[in-house]
Amino acid sequence: MTKSVALGIDIGGTNTVYGFVGKDGHVHHHKEIPTHGSNPVLDLVDRIENRVQSYLIENTAIVLSGIGIGAPNGNHYTGCIQDPPNLSWGNVDIVSLFKERFDCDVILTNDANAAALGEKHYGAAKEMDDFIVITLGTGLGSGIFSGGRLLYGHDGFAGEMGHMPIESEGRDCNCGNRGCLESYASARGIRKTVKELLNETPEDEFLQTIDGERVDGTVIDNAFDAGNETAQKIYQYTGKKLGQGLAQAANLLSPEAFLFYGGFSNAGERLLKPAKDAMDAHLINGNSGTINLIQSALPQGHAGILGAASLIWSSMT
Repeated sequence: MTKSVALGIDIGGTNTVYGFVGKDGHVHHHKEIPTHGSNPVLDLVDRIENRVQSYLIENTAIVLSGIGIGAPNGNHYTGCIQDPPNLSWGNVDIVSLFKERFDCDVILTNDANAAALGEKHYGAAKEMDDFIVITLGTGLGSGIFSGGRLLYGHDGFAGEMGHMPIESEGRDCNCGNRGCLESYASARGIRKTVKELLNETPEDEFLQTIDGERVDGTVIDNAFDAGNETAQKIYQYTGKKLGQGLAQAANLLSPEAFLFYGGFSNAGERLLKPAKDAMDAHLINGNSGTINLIQSALPQGHAGILGAASLIWSSMT
């Protein structure tokens, strides 16, 4: 008996996750591999192709119905990844590259949109029509549902919360602007915060133990829980900046909740409490205290591939 699956691919700035997903949301097999975003895009495409073809050869009962891809700056309308700020690929027709290798439909969306679709179909947002998913990884992405529909905008790029300015003369951002939310509330932003604190207090023993080029969130989490004031300061500052960005989006879109997904979302209330406090302080129309901040309950790495796969299942209805 054959099983029809969609291949969901979630391309991140650091790692890429792919998985074979049934229509019921069951993930039959998934793997995480490094993206190597400084290499040509064909390096990643070829590695995925080799692994997927090997799996299909070994599992003859699996039938591939299509491929859904979530990627930074992925344009649903054009099928192209367009100059992603954390990957050195320029403009890439990723849909065509996969269609050349697999005889099936291929559909692209932004990586945060894929996570939002995963939460809507299989996660905490099943009963919500108005919510925003925030992905906290190398950068900061967002996928917006309004009135039960995912927002794409006229050109496919709606929802770039990571590049909303929160400081007019703030930090340089990879997009070329300054003061973007992503430059404060993301892995890249936290690295910058750590470096700034180390310049201010070079004698700080905790900061000296952190790898400034690859900050490990679990190290900050553990120090936070042990009462380390510097770790608490990092999350307090990051959370405050995140909350300012959330308030801007909430005042504009009035969501029921923000859902958080990605590596640094694992900080949980350490980060989300100061974010909620800052958000509530900037909300209007009596909305303070009414919008929930929810950590994704989907297994780490699953929201993106589930949402990407749902692009295929939705196209068949």
